[in-house]
Amino acid sequence: MAERLFLDTNILVYSFDRSDPEKQRRAQAVMEKAVETGNGVISYQVVQEFLNVALRHFRIAMLPAEVRTYLNRILMPMCEGYPDGRLYLEALAIVEETGWGFYDSLIVASAAATRCASLLTEDLQDGRVVLGVSIRNPFREPRRR
Repeated sequence: MAERLFLDTNILVYSFDRSDPEKQRRAQAVMEKAVETGNGVISYQVVQEFLNVALRHFRIAMLPAEVRTYLNRILMPMCEGYPDGRLYLEALAIVEETGWGFYDSLIVASAAATRCASLLTEDLQDGRVVLGVSIRNPFREPRRR
């Protein structure tokens, strides 16, 4: 079975963003593989953030009908992370440990709660491990040896 990957909102958003073709290509590849293998995981927070961006902040906003289709076909099948008191407490512990903002910490807590090996995001420290979750930036160039 493939490694479970938690996808931050920026991965989904960049898969639609034509302003940076290379970033869009990489994000689309991540999304395609996540959907194809079934190993992509998101949380309610990612769903909410994506819906808000798609409807209001894309250069050409998606229509509600388009967003509804994407929600039903892509987002909800991947959504496994939902809030509870333990999730919020874990996020607060991450805030204390890392100094990161609450919402970034909530993403990491959600990745851990859904038993994901990695969190794909460009927003946090590439290579850092928090609660057993390895943070990976899929847009960063591979290191040369």
